[in-house]
Amino acid sequence: MGMNVSRQVDLTENEYLQRFVGKTHVPAYDDDFWNNFLQYHINLPTSSQEQLSLDLRLESLCQSFISHNLHTGNFGSLINVFLLKVSELLTLSDTESNVHIWHAFNALFIIRCLVKYMIETGSEYQLLQHFEALPVQPADSDTTPNESHSTGTGQTAIPVDVRAVEETKAAVAKLVDGTKFETFLEALVNIIVVIPVKEFTYHLHLEAVNCMIILLSVSLFSQQTMEKSTIYRTIYRCQHANTLMSALLHFLSRMSQAPQTMFGFGTGGSFVFGIAESLWSILTFARKQPDILTAHDLPTAFREHYPLANQSLLLILILTNHHATKDNPYRISLFGCSDSQDSPKKDPATFKIDFSSLYNTLCRIVTIDQATLLLYLLLYRNQRFQKYVMAQQNLQQLVIPILQTLYNAPDSTSHHIYMSLIVLLILSEDDNFNRSVHQIMLKNITWYTERSISEISLGGLLILVVIRTIQYNMLKMRDKYLHTNCLAALANMSGQFQSLHPYVAQRLVSLFETLAKKHARLDQQLKQPNGPNGEPDVSIPIGGGLTSEDMLQDLSVLEEVLRMVLEILNSCLSHQLVYCPNLVYTLLYKRNVFEAFRSHSAFQDIIQNIDMVVGFFSSRLQRVQEQRGELGVNEVLEVISKGASQWSSDRLRKFPDLKFKYVEEDAPEEFFIPYVWTLVCKAGCVHFNSETIKGVSAEIVC
Repeated sequence: MGMNVSRQVDLTENEYLQRFVGKTHVPAYDDDFWNNFLQYHINLPTSSQEQLSLDLRLESLCQSFISHNLHTGNFGSLINVFLLKVSELLTLSDTESNVHIWHAFNALFIIRCLVKYMIETGSEYQLLQHFEALPVQPADSDTTPNESHSTGTGQTAIPVDVRAVEETKAAVAKLVDGTKFETFLEALVNIIVVIPVKEFTYHLHLEAVNCMIILLSVSLFSQQTMEKSTIYRTIYRCQHANTLMSALLHFLSRMSQAPQTMFGFGTGGSFVFGIAESLWSILTFARKQPDILTAHDLPTAFREHYPLANQSLLLILILTNHHATKDNPYRISLFGCSDSQDSPKKDPATFKIDFSSLYNTLCRIVTIDQATLLLYLLLYRNQRFQKYVMAQQNLQQLVIPILQTLYNAPDSTSHHIYMSLIVLLILSEDDNFNRSVHQIMLKNITWYTERSISEISLGGLLILVVIRTIQYNMLKMRDKYLHTNCLAALANMSGQFQSLHPYVAQRLVSLFETLAKKHARLDQQLKQPNGPNGEPDVSIPIGGGLTSEDMLQDLSVLEEVLRMVLEILNSCLSHQLVYCPNLVYTLLYKRNVFEAFRSHSAFQDIIQNIDMVVGFFSSRLQRVQEQRGELGVNEVLEVISKGASQWSSDRLRKFPDLKFKYVEEDAPEEFFIPYVWTLVCKAGCVHFNSETIKGVSAEIVC
């Protein structure tokens, strides 16, 4: 399967595993058993192939566990052991806690494997049954000091210390106050928010985040509404939403790289604290040495080398996008956070985080689908963060990667393209942004290959890429809403267009020309008499399987797009003509492309403005040519610049300023929940069995 496996161990032959999944109850206070059971080393599976290999090796054990646990209650014992380990971790120093962290991680990994199996193969009710299951009969090991207990393999272990047993029982009873699941969830939250992230705690934090994602994945494998889910109700009434969201966002913002070893294990699998060789070896998958985070394979590098940041980001998206139209404490928390560098204000924040660090991290990874989605949520819903971003002097660090995503549209999903455009639209709602992008000059943009441009403004590059996206959409996607968002962003910027590069001006007018030619072809085809009365018959296919009705719809969309392009040109001429001589030059050169629309009722009014500008500068050029003869490009631009200083925009017909604002639809969950779970399944470190997915995301995830 393309993997290097260091050890091939038949897990069904392991005596501790056999006892755990078998018919005999293992009490939580059986330290001898649990210390041996939790003494193993594994590198977490990071691909679907590795996960599949592990799932297959564990399947028979999981089936045995399901068959026996409701009678043995061993899952509850494991939970209790885990809870006790976590409780002790919160009071131990670093030097004391290494072994506890190792055992807590191993316990949590086993819990995660079992929970994942139960969610994928059973119901939520059955899962909760296993959480709460108690042993049907008292454990044989609850004996006097002089008695001994069996390990289940015919061997006799050391005598049990009754006092130690009773103390452990009391500690476990104190931990399990309320339902077992709620207490377990609280322990996961404590790991995430209380224990500091260090090299030897990194994978414990990662496993806690992964386990929360697994629990929330119940929505993938169930057709019941999440309002009826006990797991969802418990998670969404968590009293620590602010601290949990803060911790997850800090994990992302700091973007700590995964340590090359786990808990001091080297590649050989030995433990530096002198623990004996593992009695239970699972799989040790070969790992590449970490590479620098590079743009050409950013999603893979981010997932493999920064898994805690990646999984925390995905968990943030899950928590904030479910219950989007209801009381969602995680959503409120994310949208209400503020910059830790701000001075205290009357307006309280849910939590504080360094916006500078978060902004820089998002700039590094914004070409990743899930990062774009988080950026959208913060810009659209968190006014403090939006204000911070708009005030940045290095906007190119954020905008250029977004433009690269749009430029490489065939390599991205339609959802990613759409969200990238929405981010640009939200940014373009700010006039300061629209001015700033034309003041930021860029050199040698090597990834833009349509034409070699030595220097261009960020605003000019933005216009070029958005125009290219429109043309790509016309050919490939034919998405009306994508057109609308592209043009809305350009329209918002049009009143601030300045110093447009000659190629940018050409592309703006060429966009209209391309659309006009398509409009003419469609119009001509529709005028062909197909029906009995000489009218088009909308039911007859015309070329490529399209009916006249399809073509009428396309024509209607085209006319809307053409109108918006004209409005964008008019807005620039009305507000920034003196700063855009190259656009005037291009309009003079391409004046014939507007000919067919001068008498069209949908365009006549706005074409008059463009004709007036073209006519004014044409007459001036004609007079100069009569005096000097044929003019070169620089001389024409000189005439235009002088004429612009004498031009008055009062001559033009007034149109309302172009201002578009993005508004989320009424039922955002219908779009975002399947989208988020698709990202979790495709970009996450936890891999699910897609064959059994049947929830709201089944059609997309699969």
